[in-house]
Amino acid sequence: MAFRIGELAAATGVSAPAIRYYEQVGLLPRPERVGGQRRYGDEDVRRLAFVRRCREFGFSIERVSSLVALTRDSDRSCLEARELAEAHLAAVREQLAELCALERGITELIEAAKTDCGGGPGAECIVFERLSRPG
Repeated sequence: MAFRIGELAAATGVSAPAIRYYEQVGLLPRPERVGGQRRYGDEDVRRLAFVRRCREFGFSIERVSSLVALTRDSDRSCLEARELAEAHLAAVREQLAELCALERGITELIEAAKTDCGGGPGAECIVFERLSRPG
């Protein structure tokens, strides 16, 4: 089946500008053109769905590119895909730890404001005072 870019976008949930970008960076092959319009096939739908899911999982364009390259090379091991996913998971866990620490810090700031704030002038606010402390 041949899809135009709008139909491909509707079928995959990826915007037409994103599709063009993915073509530009090599995640999707350049489609054939019929009457000046791009035409995509079923394989393009599968590839774009794969790219979209990778992006939903937070994989960078570079990592998605590496995964796409793995799908094109039958001599490479699928263990490489698992290793890329494991590296990404480690990075996500690190980000989560940083976000948890940030959450604790903001919670402490709010709790201090609840305890120490008397509703006085904004310039004397405990939130401003604490955020202005060096280090």
